[in-house]
Amino acid sequence: MSATARRRSLVVGVIVALVVVAVWRLWPDPEAPQAAPPAPQTVVPGSVLKSAVCHRPATHAFVPTRISVPGVTRNATVEGLPRDANDVPSALPVSAWNAKISFAWDEPTIKPGEAKGNVLINAHTWPDGTALGNHLLDRLQVGHRIIVRGKGGAELCYKVTKRIVIRAADGSAEYYAKDGPPQIALIVCSPPRLGPGNWQNRTIWFASPVGSPQARAVQAG
Repeated sequence: MSATARRRSLVVGVIVALVVVAVWRLWPDPEAPQAAPPAPQTVVPGSVLKSAVCHRPATHAFVPTRISVPGVTRNATVEGLPRDANDVPSALPVSAWNAKISFAWDEPTIKPGEAKGNVLINAHTWPDGTALGNHLLDRLQVGHRIIVRGKGGAELCYKVTKRIVIRAADGSAEYYAKDGPPQIALIVCSPPRLGPGNWQNRTIWFASPVGSPQARAVQAG
């Protein structure tokens, strides 16, 4: 065999050996331990999932104690107040510590969960724009939600169906309705401000209950 032939045989042998080594390294070993599958994720009750809001609407009338308006306020307190000497629903005294952040309810008239009539609620508007009424004027629109809560876990959701502006001097019989469908009637002072405690207009939101027996009765009727 010539020297050239010997060199060619040697090169071919080296190539074959390299191919064998590569295949041996890449070929899966059937006896090799397989990676364990990832452990299932453990969900601890109460740590991840949250109960749905208004998934169990109240089936009876209740005294409102808290109101939430998404994007405006969360669990704001509700103070039940008697009417004044002129038979007008009272607002919180402006000197009260919570006057800017709380609602007032016309106690003891119509309650959330009753079969008919308006639940009368009010809140203050402040000249500097920092009170609850100011935030409602800026953000609460038709289609938005109002969540009313009471003692013992009572809860009702309402959907805003109408927003109107009236002159304070004209009043509103619609606001005081007792025999109509069950709803919230929420009122605040609104601009222009004519002087201390004197606002020319009132803004009123009407909101109907969602998912309650009362709401279903209205829809069926």
